[in-house]
Amino acid sequence: MENHAYSGGPAENGKVETRSVASPMNSSTTLQTSVSDDTKTSTSTTRDKWGRDIEFMLSCIAYSVGFGNIWKFPYTALKHGGGAFLLPYLIVLFIVGRPIYYLEMILGQFSSRGCVKLYDLAPAMRGIGVAQTIAMFVVMTYYAPVLAITFRYFVASFSSTLPWSECNPAWANCVNSSFVGKLEPTNMSVGLQSSAELFFLKEVIHKAPSLDNGLGIPDWKLSLCLLFAWIVVATILIRGAKSTGKASYFLAIFPYVIILILLVQTLMLDGAMQGILYFITPQWDKLLSIEVWYEAVTQCFFSLSVCYGGIIAYSSFNNFSNNVHRDAVIISWLDTFTSIVAGCIVFGVIGNLAYVSGQPDIQKLARDGAGLTFMTYPDAIAKFQFVPQLFASLFFLMLFIVGVGSNLGVTTSIITAIRDQRPHLKHWQVVLGTVTVGYFLGLLYLTPGGFDFLDVIDYYGAKYVTLTFAVLELATVAWIYGVDRICRDIKFMLGIETSFYWRVCWGLIAPAATLLILIFSFADFELQKVPIGYNVLGLFIYVIAFLQLPGWYVYTIYRRRCKQTESLRKAARNALEPMDVWGPENDAVRVRYQSEEEQYQSARPVGTTALKRIKKRMFNIG
Repeated sequence: MENHAYSGGPAENGKVETRSVASPMNSSTTLQTSVSDDTKTSTSTTRDKWGRDIEFMLSCIAYSVGFGNIWKFPYTALKHGGGAFLLPYLIVLFIVGRPIYYLEMILGQFSSRGCVKLYDLAPAMRGIGVAQTIAMFVVMTYYAPVLAITFRYFVASFSSTLPWSECNPAWANCVNSSFVGKLEPTNMSVGLQSSAELFFLKEVIHKAPSLDNGLGIPDWKLSLCLLFAWIVVATILIRGAKSTGKASYFLAIFPYVIILILLVQTLMLDGAMQGILYFITPQWDKLLSIEVWYEAVTQCFFSLSVCYGGIIAYSSFNNFSNNVHRDAVIISWLDTFTSIVAGCIVFGVIGNLAYVSGQPDIQKLARDGAGLTFMTYPDAIAKFQFVPQLFASLFFLMLFIVGVGSNLGVTTSIITAIRDQRPHLKHWQVVLGTVTVGYFLGLLYLTPGGFDFLDVIDYYGAKYVTLTFAVLELATVAWIYGVDRICRDIKFMLGIETSFYWRVCWGLIAPAATLLILIFSFADFELQKVPIGYNVLGLFIYVIAFLQLPGWYVYTIYRRRCKQTESLRKAARNALEPMDVWGPENDAVRVRYQSEEEQYQSARPVGTTALKRIKKRMFNIG
């Protein structure tokens, strides 16, 4: 992320230019190229790079594998057909998730740009990158507070008695989570809540009944945990990609050690297999539901973290010839494998909870999101007969580590976008500024009304902004920049031909699927059940993000007409063409790329029919 100057300056007066260029193995290779005055597109700085190519893949694993795998996937799968959900999810992964993941890796590595600067490929569409950065900023504000709650539980796990296992005398209608057995139905047992649920609601987040009286004051313990979470993130980010890459060895690998331990322990619990079978047993009638496919695409986006900007930012620190095709395939399958294993762990524990509590309906014990993680799972762990503190600490440590890995990607995307636009700012200044703002805004979510506020902000500022601009991103890259040009860029960068599978997914299936999901989301839209002011705030965030697109389009046309005497129509069309500086980061490589692209364009036949142009553009046919 830090910029370092090239060893040679730009050539002058057509002289031979000598400079050092990073090779794929990070060795220094001297290139000589003759660059005349009219072809100079020099950049005075180059990006920091990963220490090794493996660090990029591990960082992407740490970024993509997060809360979406641990708490969202199991519940979504259960709600929408159990094992039957896996089939549409795998299909969507194959034709939407993986192609977009690979596409964003290609774009970031080829251009060495973040999600805003990336739109040098079509400057009029730069508002897409700005809007995605706004969405990432929204996510950043609430991701760390969830980390803070996770760390609070991790610390509490070392108590001699788990604090959520027994009721506080002040809690009414409470039953100890450590209680093993089935309560006899009586008038007194109606409306009982577990001590794990009440501990989360009353002791941890101090949840208010509603937002009618405002957010309230942040909890001081959670505020300290939030500070710790941001200190961890800042410490890793402060030296740029190299320190992030080194941390990725731990952040990406160690959670799997804990996951393996938890899986083995879960399989040994009474009733665990019943819970796992309930999780994976297909309900084939659900396959005919449009909502299942909608949830599959949504889960794929959320789980892989595509169209947020993080993958582009991480890829921009790659060496130019890194094999991102291999990385995309490995990471997408590993992400899915992690989701399935996490589901087995979660529902194995819920199966055990059903067994010891005598509740025959497992689905009644499962909660969505934070409820699953901070109520259902602790309630089950409290019933463990052998050292429950050990399994509680392992679970929350795993959750904290995968959360840190994801938060690194979110924050890196924002830092990269800022530094691409303001390269004169020092890296450490941007890091400290970003985490400081993130900390103070994060306090809003640690108030009694914080979780309700989180739902509102996530609904408008993350979900709808991301889906809207995912459609626009794919349309811009596939149809304005062009699938055919992407494939030429891949050939230039990696020396491989792009198959029909990638072409049809990028050009047709992924944009169409994403557009359908967006339409379905708007058809299903409804205001949140909170005071009107919070809905206005959420809608304001969405409108501000959406207006970035027309705003930047108009600004780009205005700049072009100020610099060049073009008609409005011509300026609007040319604003969608790549800028002169578009291409690889290294000056010499970029000159060669631009020369090859000019040769291709001059040799391209003109006057063909629209159908032939589409066939050529999409499938290299005709």
